[in-house]
Amino acid sequence: MAIKTNGFLNGSLPEELMQILVTLASTWEDVENPTEIQVKALSGAMTNQVFQIIWLTEKTDLHRKVLVRIYGDGVDIFFNRDDEIRTFECLSHHGQGPRLLGRFPDGRVEEFIHARTLSAEDLRDPEISALIASKMKEFHSLNMPGAKTAVLWSRLRRWLRKAKNLCSETDIKVFGLDRLDDEIQEIEKELTLDDQEIGFCHNDLQYGNIMMDEETKAITLIDYEYSSYNPVAYDLANHFCEMAANYHSDTPHILDYSKYPDQEERGRFIYAYLSSSGEEPSGSEVEDFLQLVEKYSLANHLFWGLWGIISAYVNKIDFDYKEYARQRFQQYWLRKRQLLGPSLLPLDDAETA
Repeated sequence: MAIKTNGFLNGSLPEELMQILVTLASTWEDVENPTEIQVKALSGAMTNQVFQIIWLTEKTDLHRKVLVRIYGDGVDIFFNRDDEIRTFECLSHHGQGPRLLGRFPDGRVEEFIHARTLSAEDLRDPEISALIASKMKEFHSLNMPGAKTAVLWSRLRRWLRKAKNLCSETDIKVFGLDRLDDEIQEIEKELTLDDQEIGFCHNDLQYGNIMMDEETKAITLIDYEYSSYNPVAYDLANHFCEMAANYHSDTPHILDYSKYPDQEERGRFIYAYLSSSGEEPSGSEVEDFLQLVEKYSLANHLFWGLWGIISAYVNKIDFDYKEYARQRFQQYWLRKRQLLGPSLLPLDDAETA
């Protein structure tokens, strides 16, 4: 059995995975040898390891491909894997994203989408940005299983408890975790509005989770580990915050907030989002929604700050999770003073680090 590998589990495939791959390849008449597999590691993932599986075909210019996702260590802390698979299958039923081709104990096999994964720079392109906004609106309107209520606040509290249990006393102090119960309660009270829209949110819409067909310009959202019902303003806030990141640089954990979209960019995105349903939003509707999205960036910084701390203790992927968390918390304190006014509690090292 021939396997050409680029960093896949020290060159060996799990037996259950190999069986799935050979069975899949055997259904394609043009594959020369179902057991002759090329494996290419894909960079940029921080929760799982992702690999492209390639078979040669009778046509030299055509290859068959699938995607293999190896689950990261300790990620069950963040989400229920069975729930995520059900979400994956339901979204596929709705015509969203890749099809699930197989499962094995440590991961799954997905359809390979023949489209280009976006880059950090693509998010700044006005045309591409408008396409993403329209796709987000479509995604948020999906009718998915489960209670149609926000999970953001309960998830934040659960992650905070886990972070405290994992952290040393020093880290609890450095990251200000002993203050975050009050912070979560305060911003939940500030942001929970009776008339805000709750939709099915991706919750992790960084550029690597967005693909575009170069010919049709169709946008596909992938990787639904963190997807759930939430305020749609939170999902937009998450997307804006991700514009500060470049996970394919030499320092993927470093965030550059000079790249955070300015008010004009955010307003243009929100206008495209609101108008994609066919109705013309007023200037005041765009402005009100823009302000709400900005406030939800606070919850987003807490979300990924806690994720970073937990990941530092449970995930072995080469990424400086603690430094990433420090930057997210630093941005939380800075933006909170700008958006909601100074905290009722005194400043400490977590705010000024």
